[in-house]
Amino acid sequence: MNDKNNILLISYDVDYAKILASKIIFLRKNDNIVISGFEDAMNSTEIYAPDIVLVHGRPDEKTLDLIKNLRKKEALCIILISDSNDAAFILSAYDYGADDFVLASADDFEFVLRIVHNIKHNSIKLLHLRNQKILEQSGVIDYETGIYNYNSAKQIIENYIDDNLFDCGTFLVVAPAEESKTKFNTGKMAEVLKNSVRVDDIITFGKGLKFYLMMPKTDLNQALIVFNKIKDYCSNDLDICAGLASISNKNFDQMEHDALNALSNALTKNMEYAFAEEKESTLDEWLDDQALHSKGYKIFRQIFNKKLEKVITPVFYRLQKNYEEKLFDTQIEQYTNEEQCVFRLSNKKQESTLRIIYPGFAKIIVYITHEGLDSPENREIQLALTKITQKELVKIVEDFIKEFKKVSV
Repeated sequence: MNDKNNILLISYDVDYAKILASKIIFLRKNDNIVISGFEDAMNSTEIYAPDIVLVHGRPDEKTLDLIKNLRKKEALCIILISDSNDAAFILSAYDYGADDFVLASADDFEFVLRIVHNIKHNSIKLLHLRNQKILEQSGVIDYETGIYNYNSAKQIIENYIDDNLFDCGTFLVVAPAEESKTKFNTGKMAEVLKNSVRVDDIITFGKGLKFYLMMPKTDLNQALIVFNKIKDYCSNDLDICAGLASISNKNFDQMEHDALNALSNALTKNMEYAFAEEKESTLDEWLDDQALHSKGYKIFRQIFNKKLEKVITPVFYRLQKNYEEKLFDTQIEQYTNEEQCVFRLSNKKQESTLRIIYPGFAKIIVYITHEGLDSPENREIQLALTKITQKELVKIVEDFIKEFKKVSV
């Protein structure tokens, strides 16, 4: 960091810039500010090596072009000073690389707050740039695009999932359509992808002309919106395809396999995208004729335990979280073990319980009880192990919640 001249004010009106400069209260005794016109802006940036650049410009292309050129210097912090609250201009300035903005008419303290905030922000950005350089030198990140290389994709994504305990999201594979492969530019596509995703999404190179997007907490429908956004950014003569797969309970190899199969399906059928067929793991494949004829209690118990882990427990937990704020003055309790699984709702007027019991072999029994009521509200449902899917269980529990709301009125 330069001890002197660390703030550069570039203005289309140098005389007015002196008034703006007077609003900046220096934070250190050796802080200094240099004023420059637009014509000398880039030269001044080279000569004085500022940490913060204030750009006072009109809402026109000249100002936006200057911000775009300044942004090529990644370490700079760029603050736009605008004469008016022109939303379109300010948003365009952000798109071109501005870090922040302040109105020219703002009070002195507003200028100081913006500068202090951006000095802190710039320190974090500089640390990020240093770390990125290390990753580039190590071959983890591609030097030209700033995107993770394929050889590092598996470790990066699995570490990210483990560190943040993500259990939902989408793995998206993007590739050019067959007729667009000769026009496909990986550098341009990398920029398109970086402009289309959130900061906590991960982009990596895939095999061949493919990109992988790991999007936590983004369901398949939301991921499809992202894909359509990517398509809009692409030129009209470039067609792309996508394969989408859920990340739930999968490692990198499984996510990649499912998404690539979906992409292959989309390319084969000349579709823009395809979703991976999500199987209920391979648990139901255990229930083949041999297993049924053997009547082995042990294998059915293993299947139920797997259903308990992969289906019942996550569904109960997710529905509890979903409905805790929706059911007014209602307590929701849920727990699961090998003996029984309970989902209970209670308020001052009513207590209702959904209980899943495993009596053995190839089925479970769901007991639904609303205190003080007789059938049909109080009933039992017998369900084969092969029918214990997330979709089916969600429907049963949500029907139970609807009944509770009805009887507790």
